[in-house]
Amino acid sequence: MGRMVTIAGVACAALVAVAAAVFLTGGEAADDTQTYTAPGLEPLTVADAQDKFFLLTPALLLVVYEAFGEVQEDTIYDTLADVTHGDALEYLYLERVGAMKGGGLEEADQTIHEIKLLSTQVKRSSSELAIDASWQVIGTVGHAEHLHVRGNTYSADLTVAPIDGAWRITDFTLLDVNRDEAGETFLAEQTN
Repeated sequence: MGRMVTIAGVACAALVAVAAAVFLTGGEAADDTQTYTAPGLEPLTVADAQDKFFLLTPALLLVVYEAFGEVQEDTIYDTLADVTHGDALEYLYLERVGAMKGGGLEEADQTIHEIKLLSTQVKRSSSELAIDASWQVIGTVGHAEHLHVRGNTYSADLTVAPIDGAWRITDFTLLDVNRDEAGETFLAEQTN
């Protein structure tokens, strides 16, 4: 009987530890069979997301840029909440709304054509992915009568985790913005 109580106690302690880890991180416990949605991608397990971070990262960032193209605060927040959570949601929302308050955009004036990863490293810890990324955003900015091509390069540390059944950016630390190539023309890639 004592052995059954010990086994039950160990099992209960393990369950409490998993629940605590999920609660404290705000994420979901690592389960390599569970899939989580991502914008424009087939659902991914944690292992799939680690292997396909080069697809997941730009898919999430594209929605962030879509939110940044909005001008209504509730639409900005709701769009960001689709792909961010916690500290990252707060940081990115305040960045966008702060730009608007400083005399920024009064109407949508950007179109993102491509997000191209330049260099990326990923590390996995349980169900979280720590992604050190550099990427270039290529798009047009301006009004219909006055457009500029931009190719800004960004570097950031991202944490990506499954939250409520979907992959979300849970931490975002912007490290560098390089606008040296902003407005420069570039050759289109050969398609044939």
